[in-house]
Amino acid sequence: MIQLAIESEEDIIVAASFGKSLAREMGFSIVDQTKITVSISELTRNVINYGIRGYIQFRKSGRCLEITVQDEGPGILNIKEAMRDGMSTGNGLGLGLSGTQRLMDEFHIESEVGTGTCIIIRKWLPDQDEDKGL
Repeated sequence: MIQLAIESEEDIIVAASFGKSLAREMGFSIVDQTKITVSISELTRNVINYGIRGYIQFRKSGRCLEITVQDEGPGILNIKEAMRDGMSTGNGLGLGLSGTQRLMDEFHIESEVGTGTCIIIRKWLPDQDEDKGL
């Protein structure tokens, strides 16, 4: 497991670059590498925009890349509302959380008001038989 602090704009770039390298090393397609990179960028940008500070963890487990992003921010009062396309409490388009959910194979969010938010996303390498259309 690798953990990186997310405290500045530069940390977003470092985390996204590291995630893409890890995905490439694991054998993900360029399309999946891009989905992973975009997801990392969206979630870490939320840490900078809404959290006080946070971190990102990367964990390889067999054919799965698991990424955890946690912040020490105000938390999300209504997760269901926050997951709606177009919902933003800032100046964004409101596609970060819902877009990330669509890009990844698994998406789990927990948040406590006054404590922060933790999001776990996973992307699985396809079975080799799936790649061959079997």
